[in-house]
Amino acid sequence: MSELITADLVDLDLSATTKDTAARSLAERMVAAHRVTDLDGFLADVAAREAQMPTGLDGGIGIPHCRSEHVNAPTLAFGRSGAGIDFGAADGPADLIFLIAAPAGADDDHLTILSGLARRLMDPEFTTALRAGTDPRAVAALIRGEEPPEEPELEGAEAEAGKQEQEQEQAETATEAAGGTEAAESAPFRIVAVTSCPTGIAHTYMAAESLAAAGRAEGVEVTVETQGSAGFKKLDPAVVAAADAVIWAHDVEVREKARFRGKPLVDVGVKAGINRPAELIAEARRKAERGEIAAAPDTGKAAGSGDGDGDGSGADHAHFGVRLRTYLMSGVSYMVPFVAAGGLLIALSFAIGGYEIASAKSVADHFVWGEADSWAALLNQIGSAAFGFLVPVLAGYIAYGMADRPALVPGFVGGAIALTVNAGFLGGLVAGLLAGAVVMAVQRVPVHATLRGIMPVLVIPLIASATVGFLMFIVVGKPIASLQNALTDWLNGLSGSNAVILGVVLGLMMCFDMGGPLNKVAYAFAVGGLADPTPGSLKVMAAVMAAGMVPPLAMALATTVRKRLFTKTERENGRAAWVLGASFITEGAIPFAAADPLRVIPSVMAGGAVTGALSMAFGATLRAPHGGVFVVPLIGEPFLYLLAIAAGTLVATVLVVLLKGARRTAPEAAGDVGADGSRVPVAA
Repeated sequence: MSELITADLVDLDLSATTKDTAARSLAERMVAAHRVTDLDGFLADVAAREAQMPTGLDGGIGIPHCRSEHVNAPTLAFGRSGAGIDFGAADGPADLIFLIAAPAGADDDHLTILSGLARRLMDPEFTTALRAGTDPRAVAALIRGEEPPEEPELEGAEAEAGKQEQEQEQAETATEAAGGTEAAESAPFRIVAVTSCPTGIAHTYMAAESLAAAGRAEGVEVTVETQGSAGFKKLDPAVVAAADAVIWAHDVEVREKARFRGKPLVDVGVKAGINRPAELIAEARRKAERGEIAAAPDTGKAAGSGDGDGDGSGADHAHFGVRLRTYLMSGVSYMVPFVAAGGLLIALSFAIGGYEIASAKSVADHFVWGEADSWAALLNQIGSAAFGFLVPVLAGYIAYGMADRPALVPGFVGGAIALTVNAGFLGGLVAGLLAGAVVMAVQRVPVHATLRGIMPVLVIPLIASATVGFLMFIVVGKPIASLQNALTDWLNGLSGSNAVILGVVLGLMMCFDMGGPLNKVAYAFAVGGLADPTPGSLKVMAAVMAAGMVPPLAMALATTVRKRLFTKTERENGRAAWVLGASFITEGAIPFAAADPLRVIPSVMAGGAVTGALSMAFGATLRAPHGGVFVVPLIGEPFLYLLAIAAGTLVATVLVVLLKGARRTAPEAAGDVGADGSRVPVAA
């Protein structure tokens, strides 16, 4: 860890009072050490990660972290705050702050070292030493895991006292060993666990260490599989088979879930694994005693399904609607990168060569190095190739979300057939659901032990692919194609009030939960239309992106024009929200909505509805699925498009300022509450 932290990256007297100023202070040290190339860009990435889920942990620890293209070497900075800084932990402010910066393409070795730090943070002796340290060099060495310098030899009475203390420790160790021999006579309760988080840098490994430590304290044997960015090493099948129960502490989809079928399952988010491991272990024991068995391998939380501190009941008891959304979002999450890459390449090709470039001859046969049209055609055809995977990937990973790897082949086959019969995006949705359902049905058929080994790699893909192919070609493909054509004709025929109403609905959906299920449904509807773009679908994409930019932009503007209505922390978040909003990262408004949902959410919904309606009314079009203001040159009617965004932002800003101003009570009118709890005088 010698290259990750040095004394220059340690601040034992961190004067910051908010998490944003703390991150800035530590990041400035990284810039000075030439580890970070763009301070503001890096801080925007940190803020975006913080908006996904607070990084405060019980025990006075804050671990803001992110991957960023502005980081040129894996880096760790440490700050110690005397007053404490709120990072969202349930037990209060954090005094130990670790800012972890990983490059966008960080290698496994460095991430493994970072995971080691995450585990050490669960050790009370380690955190006590950090709080007691007075020399930045010594603290940096402690964090690097270096051996402390040897103590000078003691003489006389001190040496004798040390000898007696050593003998006492040896005696205690022997006593504990004897007790352990007696305990070993009865087999311990065994739990296997999986931990994972969206970034895979810290929470994954801290949850693993927390569960393991709680298991040792409870006399339970806990074996953990960490599915983080530092690698994915599967649990030994024999260990899984011998386990009495399973715990999933995760915020992204658990890989190869079928391994744990037939075991009592506790399914929660990663923060629950960190904050209340003993409760999870106790619940696992209760489920095992009651004989509650997970019936299918499709149980589990969807990626990004919450802050992970749920009740632990898991998705095995989830309502069908919740599970259906989980399956669909699994497919959409894998599809979006294809849409983003393909859409931006196609949009760029149009910017270079015009829309007629779509009909150019194949660049495999006609490519001239010095001609711009050849390069435009190349970009267009690469983007079109990426788009060709869109529906099969959607179908394949919907099926994967339902029934794991055996469902991938029939899902992809069904998606490809959906394209063949012109069933499009809707056909991909149906094909994925059919493939998952067929595989789940086949998995429930009892088979002889000699066939089990070939079931997932041969029998299930064969039977399921044939079944899904028959259904898509003969039974449901043509009706879905007719429905798809009707929907396309409806979108193309939208004009006047009908188009405005659709824009209002899409704007409301984009701004209601700011990155949540409704937001994702509206976005999936828009990007689905890009698979076979029409004038109507391009208008929908433009309206969706425009409305999604409004919430963070409105909060940024509100914190600028009426600072006294917001806390110091919110004003810091407002500065980052400018960049997030301009980049079409709707989640940048989540901290404001979480702090004051009754005033913020209705305000931004109104602004999003205005923007969506105006965008549709203006006839703005967009072929790129992402990019915010950075793809404005590729937008049809760009001036009117920006006007729609500005109008919605202004409406949302006015509403949130009015609502927040109206709720101020007499004590609040005397001054704002600062991040440290003190009153800030209100300007006249």
